[in-house]
Amino acid sequence: MARKKKELPLLEKVTITDVAAEGKAVAKVNDLVIFVPYVVPGDVVDLQIKRKKNHYAEAVAVKFHEKSSMRAEPFCQHYGVCGGCKWQCLSYQDQIRYKQKQVYDNLTRIGKVELPEFMPILGSEKTMFYRNKLEFTFSNKRWLTEEEVKQDVKYDQMNAVGFHIPGAFDKVLAIEKCWLQDDISNQIRNAIRDFAYEHNYEFFDLRSQEGMLRNMMVRTSSTGELMVLLQCKITSDAELDKMKVLLLFVADKFPQITSLLYVINNKCNDTIGDLDVEVFKGNDHIFEEMEGLRFKVGPKSFYQTNSEQAYNLYKVARNFAGLTGNELVYDLYTGTGTIANFVSRQARKVIGIEYVPEAIEDAKVNSQINGIENTLFYAGDMKDILTQDFINEHGRPDVIITDPPRAGMHNDVIDVILFAEPKRIVYVSCNPATQARDLQLLDAKYKVMAVQPVDMFPHTHHVENVVLLELKNPAEKAED
Repeated sequence: MARKKKELPLLEKVTITDVAAEGKAVAKVNDLVIFVPYVVPGDVVDLQIKRKKNHYAEAVAVKFHEKSSMRAEPFCQHYGVCGGCKWQCLSYQDQIRYKQKQVYDNLTRIGKVELPEFMPILGSEKTMFYRNKLEFTFSNKRWLTEEEVKQDVKYDQMNAVGFHIPGAFDKVLAIEKCWLQDDISNQIRNAIRDFAYEHNYEFFDLRSQEGMLRNMMVRTSSTGELMVLLQCKITSDAELDKMKVLLLFVADKFPQITSLLYVINNKCNDTIGDLDVEVFKGNDHIFEEMEGLRFKVGPKSFYQTNSEQAYNLYKVARNFAGLTGNELVYDLYTGTGTIANFVSRQARKVIGIEYVPEAIEDAKVNSQINGIENTLFYAGDMKDILTQDFINEHGRPDVIITDPPRAGMHNDVIDVILFAEPKRIVYVSCNPATQARDLQLLDAKYKVMAVQPVDMFPHTHHVENVVLLELKNPAEKAED
């Protein structure tokens, strides 16, 4: 006989007190910490516990008794379902205030190093339509919301293009309007969807691995250029012809597209790093621009998704580096060399290192495009490339700029930085928790001199942070 599932309690008139990780908020009842999505500090709500552990629980708000003065009206019709932009219900001024607190808490509680007064967080001027890249998924399994299920809504069309539902890997929420990217993105997506409906194109089934339309990516840029990449499963010449009919429709309807691309993907996943991208119309790239510098962005390139805030972030990094024109700079995790090229005018020489070979090729091209001759780029695993032998060969850097992935820096990389003993380290991070851990490891030789949070992603809990470290005893720095 099946064991009866224990009924979880309903907690009445609970006050939300703080925000937590992953965009959730926090309440405390007796000694139990409760994590709740889509509420803000100051809300008084009834909470239905959904999951309970020894020291914490997860719950949803089922009734509001009082609404917080911090609360904002969500502007997106898909809010609360698609899983993104969870902080739409929190005023933007309070969002950036809590992000500043998130950085402070992580650096003090995890880093446990001496810190200066933090600079005020740099908020994003744009809080809507700020992204330059979005990806949408095609699926033959449309996600139905709780209301649609309750109302027994029947759709003639169960194909959908939109975003994956968290926790339901093969289901996609049909997106009508997303507020993250310029509205041209919505127009293109919906036009492709409607054409596919009208002409009976098959949407991909993730479980059976069947269907033509898999994924689409839209990139916009500060230069006004526009890239669209369509990803399809193609197993015959007839399917290839059908896909090209769709691309021709897109090209005719949206002449402003400067780079219309496609990739044939018959694998079990949507990654395209190992696949050939074909040009249907226009160029195989677009350009971003910053202080007169042009950066080539291809379909596989990484570029900060908020172009305007990326410029502010890089200005902070350059300012912290304190360059005079005489410095040797190492740019770790350089990506397509954006920071390396951005600071090169103020440095004697910049050496960039990155894991992805294609990104390094882009970095070299970006130097060539801009007539920059004082950069060198190397591809490979950071801990394998950045060694004591590498330092001995290329010289001890005066400044290291590092912008690692969310996991932070490998211990071997930190050891080599400590060996290299640059005068200054500029640490750019998208994860203040792992940044704090690394700062603790660097604390033996380095003192934190400045901290500047930058908000790159309005309506989410994510925050970038830039930290300046200086060598505690520069007189003892080893000579080159």
